[in-house]
Amino acid sequence: MFTHDFVKRIRYGETDQMGYLYYGNYALLYEIGRSEAIRSEGITYREMEEKMGIMMPVISVESRFLLPVKYDELITIRTKLEDLPGKLIHFYHEIINEAGQLTHKGEVKLFFVDMKTNRRVSVPDIILSKFKPYFDS
Repeated sequence: MFTHDFVKRIRYGETDQMGYLYYGNYALLYEIGRSEAIRSEGITYREMEEKMGIMMPVISVESRFLLPVKYDELITIRTKLEDLPGKLIHFYHEIINEAGQLTHKGEVKLFFVDMKTNRRVSVPDIILSKFKPYFDS
């Protein structure tokens, strides 16, 4: 299993009138977690698009709200891959507050598209090679 943590502070503009992280912003946290997890393995979204000609559209998003996340709170965005990517890449996200409490869980499923043909493809070899070592027993 692959796991990556990224720490972020909640800004005023990301909250609602109650001072809680606005529910619509959780998907942005997933995107931050995904981007930083992939970057930690030496690949950026920009390189995937510009050099590899690959995009990753989202198929589904699921969210589970457990506790509120508050303005100015330092959170950890934990991103996991529990399975090696194939036709799909399935990210699991956890948002953990400063007290170490799990406040939110989310899942995002994406697939790979060749930008020239606009057709679905399997995980590119470069991405597979970066994550495969985490799944070798």
